Amino acid sequence: MKVYQTKDIKNIAIIGNSGSGKTTLAEAMLFESGLIKRRGTVENGNTVSDYFPVEKEYGYSVFPTVFSIEWKDKMMNFIDCPGSDDFIGGVITSLNVTDTALMVIHAVNGIEVGTINQFHYTEDLNKPVVFVINQMDNEKADYDNTLAGMKEMWGNKVIPIQYPIGSGNSFVGIVDVLKQKMYKWKTDATAPDVMDIPDSEKNKADELYKTLLEAAAENDEGLMEKYFEQGTLSEEEMREGIQKGLIDRSIFPVFCVSSSKNMGVHRVMNFLSAVAPSPDQMPAPKNTEGKEVKPDPNAPASLFVFKTTVEPHIGEISYFKVMSGTIKEGDDLTNANRGSKERLAQIFSVAGQIRTKVEEMQAGNIGAAVKLKDVRTGDTLNAKGADNRFDFIKYPEPRYRRAIKPLNEANAEKLNEALTRMHEEDPTWISEISKELKQTIVSGQGEFHLKTLKWRLENNDKIEVEFLEPKIPYRETITKAARADYRHKKQSGGAGQFGEVHLIVEPYTEGMPIPEVYKFNGQEYKVQTRDVQEIKLEWGGKLVFVNSIVGGSIDARFMPAILKGIMSRMEQGPLTGSYARDVRVIVYDGKMHPVDSNEISFMLAGRNAFSIAFKNAGPKILEPIYDVTVSVPSEYMGDVISDLQTRRAMIMGMESDKHFERIKAKVPLKEMSSYSTSLSSLTGGRASFTMKFSGYELVPSDIQEKLLKEYEAGEKEE
Repeated sequence: MKVYQTKDIKNIAIIGNSGSGKTTLAEAMLFESGLIKRRGTVENGNTVSDYFPVEKEYGYSVFPTVFSIEWKDKMMNFIDCPGSDDFIGGVITSLNVTDTALMVIHAVNGIEVGTINQFHYTEDLNKPVVFVINQMDNEKADYDNTLAGMKEMWGNKVIPIQYPIGSGNSFVGIVDVLKQKMYKWKTDATAPDVMDIPDSEKNKADELYKTLLEAAAENDEGLMEKYFEQGTLSEEEMREGIQKGLIDRSIFPVFCVSSSKNMGVHRVMNFLSAVAPSPDQMPAPKNTEGKEVKPDPNAPASLFVFKTTVEPHIGEISYFKVMSGTIKEGDDLTNANRGSKERLAQIFSVAGQIRTKVEEMQAGNIGAAVKLKDVRTGDTLNAKGADNRFDFIKYPEPRYRRAIKPLNEANAEKLNEALTRMHEEDPTWISEISKELKQTIVSGQGEFHLKTLKWRLENNDKIEVEFLEPKIPYRETITKAARADYRHKKQSGGAGQFGEVHLIVEPYTEGMPIPEVYKFNGQEYKVQTRDVQEIKLEWGGKLVFVNSIVGGSIDARFMPAILKGIMSRMEQGPLTGSYARDVRVIVYDGKMHPVDSNEISFMLAGRNAFSIAFKNAGPKILEPIYDVTVSVPSEYMGDVISDLQTRRAMIMGMESDKHFERIKAKVPLKEMSSYSTSLSSLTGGRASFTMKFSGYELVPSDIQEKLLKEYEAGEKEE
């Protein structure tokens, strides 16, 4: 394989809703390029893209698949992305390392919620978009209705390059207004006949050509002048204008194909090779220091590893993008994230499991290396003279949580190792061993996402696991001031134990002053502040510890022990064993013994005094609340709002986005346990949602009573 210059490289992410035919389109492209001699099908499980066992088992894409093809003296690196919203991480990764999005739209279903969600990511990342209306051979295909929906959604930026002749069984040709030609297929022919546009289509084609011509001219002052002078542009000039329109997102070209019958695919590939921008035509990414790193082949080399996988008989494969410089076989690089040294023994251009050895890759290209020693997804590798580190991929918050445990406890360590490795392959699979909940929690984008993780653990790693309902990370706090004292006394021959602590607890808010006098049961307690410690708790909130001891009733050397005792109770709250937060503790008096007092005595006295005071201070349980945004077709909005209200949601607002409504709500985490499944069931899979931690709020009193009883019952069982 020859060495391709940066200007001749095209990096393209194939995105679109699940079922739109992306993998079939990828297969047709590979066939057209000659890299495969026979096209596989998703149904038969023999496509280049979906080659992992779990993808063959379920019949849908789980991971983004890189496939690189040589076409018209260009290197075209495609990434076939999963369509399901559960696997959105693959789409986000791919859009970040490519320069163009090829958005595939189902000719029957039109714009779906996955289409809109993925398009939003192209907006966020400012990526050019080329639309392909696929499955024109479907008997229910409706090009006109689909195009109308696209124009309603994205306006006049949606510009047809082609329109079909017929649909379903009568889909026999395409009128290409840019080429000013008609492509017509015979039943048994793979290549179409190319002919002039017939008179019957001339008016429609001319009208669309004029729209395309004006859109192309608008993006360049020189082209606009030429258009006004001559009334037209050459095909080359139109390509130049369309490319500029693509880059600034003022043009979204539309093509139509039947990928299963390989109709129109060749033309789409020709367009992409000629018009899709190369890496050096797009804004340069920035490293972690905010410095632009241009894809200059003459600069010191930097690689960004955007994906790692483990394949049988090969081991770990690292997929990378050359961010700058030129890499060669045998190059020695430094891992900027870990400080370790790596040697690129071999470099490959890949197409699924097909790997083609290359000697050199220039900036902008995408490739793979095998058996690197210590490389993880997201790492940057630098050659001598380069000092970059990249961290530009941002993933959405998890939406579905489950506790996981091995059926055989002997596999616990093996399970944790597998979960760590799987996070490397898909960063939206997140696992955490929670000290607080005493569970291993796995989080993902939805039920199918975690179902896929479970399948891989059981079939690839041979670890039988079960999912359990995850515990909720409640918090405990107080709502009023209270005081308590506790004497710890123990005598058992020889030196004994003695410590007595008097303290006041009260709810704490940032910046609140310390009163000089507290009153409990008609008695006043004066406070003289000697020392204040503000402890920022790792689980959120604060503990403020005030030393108000006067007259030496407790020696200063015992104060750290009292604080330690209080902290131990903050870590296991008196109500339900959950973390406590936002409490101020004032130690104002106590007693000690010249012989028997020691640190353990005051730690226990402080712990117990705090526990008594806490329970008398109007204790409340707090629950985690999440900001939830649901995107739903208008016809399902009432059902979705009703369902949210049964989940104790507080509806914060609604806004319209064409045919979709966006509902914003605050919902307790407890009520979101199976929301992705319920929402899919309510809307036939046509809605999606995001959730992000908002804060903690008091649980209703009836739920608090229930939680207290459950905790007490659990304590008795233990």
